Amino acid sequence: MSKRLAVHPVNPQGRFIAKAAEIMRGGGVIIYPTDTVYGLGCDITKKGGIERIERIKGRDPKKPMSFVCADLSHISEYAVVSNFAYRVLKRFLPGPYTFILEATRQVPKILLTKRKTVGIRIPDHPVCNDLVKTLGNPVISTSANLSGLEPIGNPDELEEEMGSRVDLILDCGTLSRLPSTVISLVDDQVEIIREGSGPVDYFKTL
Repeated sequence: MSKRLAVHPVNPQGRFIAKAAEIMRGGGVIIYPTDTVYGLGCDITKKGGIERIERIKGRDPKKPMSFVCADLSHISEYAVVSNFAYRVLKRFLPGPYTFILEATRQVPKILLTKRKTVGIRIPDHPVCNDLVKTLGNPVISTSANLSGLEPIGNPDELEEEMGSRVDLILDCGTLSRLPSTVISLVDDQVEIIREGSGPVDYFKTL
């Protein structure tokens, strides 16, 4: 099977998703599409995979990485979700947002910030959903690019720049270069960390 697979964006081929999940279970790293940019991903329980992503990106290990969950009940395994946070998550997910929440003990230490918080996504993209459900664990979500550079939206460029460093590329055609909007909901205090693909007008009113 080729290292670069053309995946249908609406009805992802099950055999391709299964292959990606198998690679991540073995500690491998893949590139996959989201509703914003292409992401570098691995199983969050595989420390070696996380460390490899840090090396691929040239990223500071102290800088936290977010991850993709399947749904709101899945999020509650890895983050403390207050009634307020639940209402916000239910309104905006799936969608182009990363929400910062207080972490539970389920989160691997390598992914925790000093404040014991985590960034969690549920992208509005069938490939992400199928990946997480097939794998059975959350998937790391950090943009597919070298640290400090813009995300790469073109699969040909992705293959040229990063193909030799990853185990699989799930190609869904050209995507946006604009990453997710990052919103902190820690202690029910709303803070806009980064403006990206998701509109922030609502959060400015809270």
